[in-house]
Amino acid sequence: MRHTLGTVITGAVTAATVLVGGTAQATPQGPGVTARVIGQTTVNGTDYTLREITIPPGQTTGWHYHDGPLYGVVKQGTLSHFDSSCASDGVYRTGNTIQEPAGTEYVHIGRNLGDTPLVLNVLYVLPQGAPFSQDAPNPGCPFE
Repeated sequence: MRHTLGTVITGAVTAATVLVGGTAQATPQGPGVTARVIGQTTVNGTDYTLREITIPPGQTTGWHYHDGPLYGVVKQGTLSHFDSSCASDGVYRTGNTIQEPAGTEYVHIGRNLGDTPLVLNVLYVLPQGAPFSQDAPNPGCPFE
C-alpha cells in the first residue's frame, strides 16, 4: 500500500499542470493550520490536487467530510484521526499513509496531539470544482 500510494502521489506531482500557493480552505480548522497546493490538474471531470497541510501542535482540521477520496502521507509528526463516533480510527506517524473515503457518512477530524508541527501531503480526488472539504458539525464529541 505504501509503495502504491507513494507512486500515486509522485504521479500526481508529475502530472500536475498548475503550481500555486495558498492557505487552508473549507473546514473550520484551528488557528495556524495552513496548506499550499503543490500541483493540480483536471482529467475527465475529476480534479486531482496535491496539497501540503501543516497543523500546529494542539490544533485540528475541524469536523468535515469530502466529496471524493483522499490519499495522504505523514511527512512529519503524528496525525490522530477520529470518526463521528468520537473513536480514534487511526494514529499515523511519519512515513505512514492514510486513505479517507468520500461521503457525508464519513465525517471525521484530524488532530495534532503532539508537540511538533504535523505535516501531511494529501492527494484529493474530487469531482471537478468541488471544495477540498465540506464543514460538518461536531457529532457530539467532547473535543473539537
